[in-house]
Amino acid sequence: MKKIKNEAALFKAAIDAGTKYGESRGVVEFEKSDTLNEKALFIYRLLVHDKVLVPLPEEQVSQKAIRHRLVLWHMRQLPENDPLLQ
Repeated sequence: MKKIKNEAALFKAAIDAGTKYGESRGVVEFEKSDTLNEKALFIYRLLVHDKVLVPLPEEQVSQKAIRHRLVLWHMRQLPENDPLLQ
């Protein structure tokens, strides 16, 4: 996997965007006690189910791979001049 500049900030933004996506669909309401890893896995599975993301082979699914996929997904949604992409 290629290292992405601002990956931590992009991941946080991807979790926020994924949470809004899931809530707008009416399929999720995260609790404050849910961990970031739990949220990331759920958002990844939801995006795969909705055919927004191409699924990873099951043996390659890991927190690092999910994090990377969510960051790439969110980067594609941002405008070119977004500060997170600089």
